[in-house]
Amino acid sequence: MKPVKAIIKEKRLEHGLTMKELAQKVGVSEGTISRWESGEIANMRRSAMVSLSKVLDIPPETLMGWDSDTQKQDDIPLPEGVFRPTLKRVPMLGYAAAGEPLENLDGQDTYYVETDSKYRVDFCITVCGDSMINAGINDGDIVFVRRQPEVENGQVACVEIERSRVCIKRFYKTDNGVMLVSENPKYAPLQFNEANCDDFRILGLAVIKQSEIQ
Repeated sequence: MKPVKAIIKEKRLEHGLTMKELAQKVGVSEGTISRWESGEIANMRRSAMVSLSKVLDIPPETLMGWDSDTQKQDDIPLPEGVFRPTLKRVPMLGYAAAGEPLENLDGQDTYYVETDSKYRVDFCITVCGDSMINAGINDGDIVFVRRQPEVENGQVACVEIERSRVCIKRFYKTDNGVMLVSENPKYAPLQFNEANCDDFRILGLAVIKQSEIQ
């Protein structure tokens, strides 16, 4: 795999952006972009990583320096004679509110799932709050998400609001926007449209909880 610094520069040029233009889109200084591309800054802030990932269409795990979906066998010692499944590294991208949307926080944990599992997952989120309890999603649960830009009405989605807030909700398209519905009657549905939300993105489909992984 190419070094992260080379990937950033390559993607910037593919998008036809100067360092200054990229810096403006990401919300950092031009000097920061230069230091990323030179490798002088190896660990970027979570908020900058999210913005850079969107602007250049680079998966967050690539910016973390992960070179593949599978972990080398020697990194996961098992007793002699025990079957060793092929494991996929799943990044913990932060926290998601199951009540009101909560600003995303740094998360550096890594979880492992078998690559031949019936559930294809790309990242996981720790849930905060109780608004999805009737869907079996409780405060503190780790929910694994399949990255995809669209979900069907009624499915539980992981969505990002205004570039920095992430939540887990049932998703519905409406005539003039979208509606996010809780699985707890004490929380009212959240309505979003062009009038009250400048940026709304579906991160993926919530497919499984940690406790359900065999």
